[in-house]
Order: sequence, then structure tokens, then C-alpha cells
Amino acid sequence: MHITRSRERIAVDIPIVVTTVLDSLEGSIVDLSEGGAQVVGCTLPARSQCQLDLDGHIVFGTVQWSEEDRMGIRFPYELTDGPFYEQLELARAAKRAPVAFQPRTSPGPITGGFGRRAN
Repeated sequence: MHITRSRERIAVDIPIVVTTVLDSLEGSIVDLSEGGAQVVGCTLPARSQCQLDLDGHIVFGTVQWSEEDRMGIRFPYELTDGPFYEQLELARAAKRAPVAFQPRTSPGPITGGFGRRAN
């Protein structure tokens, strides 16, 4: 089943603390958009209310789905500023940045590799 999303999810690696009324769990956001996040390394039951803590900055959310070691969290308000939004924008910029050409630094003939015969 393909789900159409209103926002593009961006791959990130952001260590966070997920807090509920009863517990605090360590996890990492592995993809992020303005409307939600996928968290790995911890899990809560679906429909749980929680907060994501990034160095003292809090974003509230509701668990939409949950598996053994990951969960999807929807934010009640879209991210528009703050540290989570800044991390999202940095990841977007890195995704759009062109890969720089790396010239070969070692002199001599090229040996081995794809399409080359070893002598």
C-alpha cells in the first residue's frame, strides 16, 4: 500500500529522548518532515501522547503506528522553527548539495577496479 504524504520525509540521524507521563526512552529520529518523525530504538503503543526532547527543546506528538523497535509520530502542529526544524533544513540542504569531484591523488597507472584487467 502506497501512502501519499503532503510533506517529503528526509533521512536524518537525531538522538532524542522520548518522554511520556510514565517513562523516558532514548531513541533516534531516522526520518523527519514538518508533520512528523520516525523514531527507532524505542517504541510506545499507538495513540500514545509523548514529547520528543532534543537538548532541552520539546516537540509534542502522537504515536500513529508502532512496531517492535520503531514508531511513527505525528506532530499536532507543523514544524516551522526551532532545533528540530533547523535539523530538517540542514538535512534537506545536504541532500540537494552536488557531490564534489574528487581528483585522483596518487600517481601511477590505475590497476584493478571495474572494467580493468589485472596484469
